[in-house]
Amino acid sequence: MPHHGNEEEHGSSENRGPGREQENEPQKPVVHDNRKVDPKTGQARHPDQEHAESGDALSQAEDILNSVEVPAEESVAQGVERAEAEELRNDLQRLQAEYVNYRKRVERDRAVAGEMAVIGVLNSLLPVLDDVDAARQHGDLSDGPFAAIAAKLENALKTYGLTRIDETGVEFDPTVHEALIQQPGDVELDTVSQVLRSGYKAGDRVLRAAQVIVAVPA
Repeated sequence: MPHHGNEEEHGSSENRGPGREQENEPQKPVVHDNRKVDPKTGQARHPDQEHAESGDALSQAEDILNSVEVPAEESVAQGVERAEAEELRNDLQRLQAEYVNYRKRVERDRAVAGEMAVIGVLNSLLPVLDDVDAARQHGDLSDGPFAAIAAKLENALKTYGLTRIDETGVEFDPTVHEALIQQPGDVELDTVSQVLRSGYKAGDRVLRAAQVIVAVPA
């Protein structure tokens, strides 16, 4: 049968077979099963079998990394836990020390506040005690109910540490005595010869110095 046209075209068309048609078809994506458990048998897969079946270099590298990362992560986690535990222990010790210091400071401030409150009350009662002393010197408190009341008041104030500064014949002390008059006397040191107004102390704190007459060496 005679051929018309280009023989190369006919030859090319005759040489086309099923394999040529498959090459022109689009390729389907290849899916690799990287599951560690076989869904059909339920058994664990071995890395060697997975590598042989898949032949995927990325999967092989991922499996190798997974196999060595587990113990490393455990050691790192243990180290992190120890570091966190040590840090928490240090924080607790620091908080405990701060709490102890805070409690001591609060107790100290409370004691100072209580002492200042007592001192304030005692200072407010000093003029009353001066009136009691004046009445006693004039003989108005020798006997009777007012003498008993004055004695009770003085005894009650003693329970708060109030003491009187009214001694004579003692060495003059500028911390507790206020010299109003100086008189020459037969003394070797400055000596309190007379108390004009009593002084008072609350514990070691001087509330008011005693006004005195001082005898000085002639």
